[in-house]
Amino acid sequence: MTTTTPGYTAIRDGRVLRITITNPARKNALSYDTMAGLGDTVLAASADPAVRVIVLTGEGGDFCTGADLASAPGEKERGITAEMTMDVANRMIKAIVDAPIPVIARVKGAAAGVGVAFALAADLTYAAEDSYLLLAFINIGLMPDGGAAAMVAAAAGRPLAAEMALLGERLPARKALEHSLIAGVYADAELDAKVEAVVAKLAHGPRRALELTKQALNAAALTSLDAALAAEKTGQCELLGSADFAEGATAMLQKRKAVFAE
Repeated sequence: MTTTTPGYTAIRDGRVLRITITNPARKNALSYDTMAGLGDTVLAASADPAVRVIVLTGEGGDFCTGADLASAPGEKERGITAEMTMDVANRMIKAIVDAPIPVIARVKGAAAGVGVAFALAADLTYAAEDSYLLLAFINIGLMPDGGAAAMVAAAAGRPLAAEMALLGERLPARKALEHSLIAGVYADAELDAKVEAVVAKLAHGPRRALELTKQALNAAALTSLDAALAAEKTGQCELLGSADFAEGATAMLQKRKAVFAE
């Protein structure tokens, strides 16, 4: 079974659901509709007892670079508010975390913005040597969302989370592995083989035992996620209406350095 919608595809392969973000021309940036559809797809898979594992990846050379700023004007014309955008992003994160089945993130190239949250919300994240995590929000006048900063802090501690969130610089995959943010880093030629070996094992594992194990791990490691998502929604909705974000977004689209208010 294959579902093809603007922005992503979902292919059912036996017990495995393979979700691929398909906007490579924009480094797999996400529109509002794509984020909403991704959440629907993960929730539907969670309710299907025949699905045992989900693989999330991006088409081409990148995983996901977060919200697509180029789609924002059209979305605003359709009446899509900042609150609505935050809600669909948070719904996707919660769908991944709360899914009763393991979710694997296969990361190549950039995982940026809410794409970092998607990667870290997965139960097992495997990355290519050339990949990196980037909380780029501060560079356009925003704050991290999708619970990304909370997930970084939970795994690696506050100092690294502060560097990533406040400086907006790339964290190479090898350093992400050193700080326990991801499960493994592999050469391009080896990444798919690793992911498929893990998929094969999980797809034939004991579904209920995997579900309860996942619940226990998340209960221990992600105790602040819900509070973080709520706080981020409040803060981000304020920032999305700010002059600094207007300048940051315009500068990014024009490929120049933002000049924020004094």
